[in-house]
Amino acid sequence: MLHIDKLTKTFGQGDKAVTALDSTDLNVGRGEFAVVVGPSGCGKSTLLNIVAGLERPTSGSVTLEGEHVTGPGAERGMVFQSYTLFPWLTVRKNVEFGLRIKGVSPAERADTARHYIAMVGLEEFENALPKELSGGMQQRVAIARVLANKPRMLLMDEPFGALDAQTRLQLQEQLLRVWRQEKATVLFITHDIDEAILLGDRVHVMSKRPGRLVEEVPVDLQRPRDHTVTVSQDFARLKKRVMDRLFRELA
Repeated sequence: MLHIDKLTKTFGQGDKAVTALDSTDLNVGRGEFAVVVGPSGCGKSTLLNIVAGLERPTSGSVTLEGEHVTGPGAERGMVFQSYTLFPWLTVRKNVEFGLRIKGVSPAERADTARHYIAMVGLEEFENALPKELSGGMQQRVAIARVLANKPRMLLMDEPFGALDAQTRLQLQEQLLRVWRQEKATVLFITHDIDEAILLGDRVHVMSKRPGRLVEEVPVDLQRPRDHTVTVSQDFARLKKRVMDRLFRELA
């Protein structure tokens, strides 16, 4: 579904030029949950921003279902680490926002918003303002807002990075349930190895800057998954493989 070919991104010019990505290749299949991990500053977020159309590559290409990505598009829904909600809008109005821009009728967008609010478990809070919600609840609203627009691909940039460990685990499990229900295709960026293995079908390991993909680790753990899989021997085996590769990159 997603094809990234020899993607390179350089910021600045001359002596001040910094290459963030260097000839990076990546393929993501339809319905796949693909995860990218790597050292801090390796270009993970730059990679995702280029796929989202928020950055232009220096060279190389990104295609989604055969169409070249040249800018932002509704077929790619982005969830950031920050919650990016409109503080003056209620939960339901936040989730409806993209549908309103598209010209969807008030009745249809209200029904769609309620469906996805229920999917992330916030039915009782549809009339609340963001300031009345916890960080985890706000991120669930952000996910519901993206899903309401029915993107072909969900792009997630460390969406749970600012949350405490318990809330993070709860949202990881909820995301897995939503992913199964929606049959979504996901490209997920994280620095957390446990998160990568719990969520992903494949974990793609990036090198230190300039970033390039140096190893692909298939996650052969049975689905559906929850937190109990993180204490299994198979999980520990995969974690060691990813961790060993990351530490070789940091050496």
